[in-house]
Amino acid sequence: MDPRRIPRTVSDPKVRHVGFFAPLAPPDRTLSGPPAPTSSSPPGPDGNFLFPVMIPPPRHLPHEPPLSGADSSIPLGSYNPSEFLSPAAAADFADELFRGGSSGKFATSLPAGGFDMAVSNVANLPAGVADVGVQKEQKAVDGKPLKDKTTKAERRAIQEAQRAAKAGAKGAGSKIPAAAAASGVKPVNTSTGKPVKALSQKKESSSFAASEKKGGDRQLDKDRKNDVPHPRMQFDDSNRVEKAKKRSVVKQAESRNRVELFRHLPQYEHGTRLPDLESKFFQLDSVHPAVYTVGLRYLAGDISGGNARCIAMLQAFQESIKDYSTPPEKSLIRDLTTKINGYISFLIECRPLSISMGNAIRFLKNRIAQLPVTLSESEAKVNLISDIERFITEKIILADKVIVNHAVTKIRDGDVLLTYASSSAVEMLFLHAHDLGKQFRVVIVDSRPKLEGQVLLRRLVGKGINCTYTHINAVSYIMHEVSRVFLGASSVLSNGTVYSRVGTACVAMVAHQFHVPVLICCEAYKFHERVQLDSICSNELGDPVAISKVSGRKEINALDDWANNDNLQVLNLIYDATPSDYVSMIITDYGMIPPTSVPVIVREYHREHLWI
Repeated sequence: MDPRRIPRTVSDPKVRHVGFFAPLAPPDRTLSGPPAPTSSSPPGPDGNFLFPVMIPPPRHLPHEPPLSGADSSIPLGSYNPSEFLSPAAAADFADELFRGGSSGKFATSLPAGGFDMAVSNVANLPAGVADVGVQKEQKAVDGKPLKDKTTKAERRAIQEAQRAAKAGAKGAGSKIPAAAAASGVKPVNTSTGKPVKALSQKKESSSFAASEKKGGDRQLDKDRKNDVPHPRMQFDDSNRVEKAKKRSVVKQAESRNRVELFRHLPQYEHGTRLPDLESKFFQLDSVHPAVYTVGLRYLAGDISGGNARCIAMLQAFQESIKDYSTPPEKSLIRDLTTKINGYISFLIECRPLSISMGNAIRFLKNRIAQLPVTLSESEAKVNLISDIERFITEKIILADKVIVNHAVTKIRDGDVLLTYASSSAVEMLFLHAHDLGKQFRVVIVDSRPKLEGQVLLRRLVGKGINCTYTHINAVSYIMHEVSRVFLGASSVLSNGTVYSRVGTACVAMVAHQFHVPVLICCEAYKFHERVQLDSICSNELGDPVAISKVSGRKEINALDDWANNDNLQVLNLIYDATPSDYVSMIITDYGMIPPTSVPVIVREYHREHLWI
């Protein structure tokens, strides 16, 4: 101990009681150790009392002689790890001191003098502990020998050799001159001038394992991204629109009077796109003729309806797969997926895809990705064609028949059934109920500009079904006669929202106000995990010229020159969103469910289960 340090006098041990306690006898000060327990002391931690916390007195009294033997070298009042630690723990403690680890924390628990005091105390440790520390220090020194001191002339010679090696490497590629190699200089990196260190086998193996792990994670991320539906492009982003125009096949001229609220949706001139695409028939080598024909029919409006568009697209893909051949040195899975992506981009330029078409494309890409590598090209093509045919049969045609069998039980004799526009599933339902001999009347509500209800009216009347035709502005007038409303759907979203032809939400809200049940007929492959609350964020815009003209009424020409009026914007929405509050039941090929059960089907029959 430092002789300048004033010795501390022995004081009574301080006893601090926590909680309830019993009176204790005064401690015995005659011994240097802790006081012996007495009979009146409270029980230990296992007893019924709380054990008092005691601060023991110093270990040695000033009048006692120092310890003899090996412990005599330990200064009075200093910290001796061997008293409290096992030999192994003491060795670790000494090693920690020699390595300097956690010295800041350890210095706070030492006597005055800080870390210097601790080093001097380590010198006074027992022989076993000190020997362990010295051996470990010697081992560390032997493992990494110190560099020999070099003179100024030697360092200058090494620098000159490195410069010469660098200049020679620049002139003769990556080879190092023999003079530099003979002088014992390490190989020099030509880009940085630093010696190139050879990687050990351990580092190579660890880096290889890390790259394998990183590659596996990257593949999982890529698969996860493929599962997520691709977001719609926002057309109010000028940079992305310009890039899309450069890649586009169809000539797309932006509309002059664009609606500001829907700038995120494509707004093009519809009159010039079809002739321009027809003139490029023999120039589009990247697009299969079957896909090209379907795109032309989409653009002309010859194919309408979610099921008809989806079937036409899948059949075009079947034809393209039949004529496909894998290029040399390429994989069928990757190259065919790239081809399909090009066809999809072309179809999107002709007309935006519906949600049901997106689900069908996801199914097809899943099947392509799951093809076994051992299959030959002909076998893989046959499997894909049969998968597409099975999807069309089971998920569209047979699903409609199942929906009809479920929905026909809701039709009784004398019912007045109302429908809006034209739905293939609803049309099959009315025809099947008529074949069963049920007596009912159908009210067809229609709206401009498509007037799809007129086509449905002709077919039902041709089958002998009693029908009434009206426009949507009179739906509240005729709703009090209706007993049930049957509507089709382009898609059913995860929150129960029905995405269908514009005007469907108006009919459903009027029926809800008149307490008329609304039944939606929709196939399960049209269900989607997306959540949508309005018809603005995602929609499709039709030709505004169709709004300005009235078919069969040439005398109505007030909007003939609307394109030259900068203060007038014409909006032609294709779809709207019907909230689930106005829907009584959804009839699917999995049964009749309430709108609140849509997430159950999306979750339980997700992807592998729902898409075959």
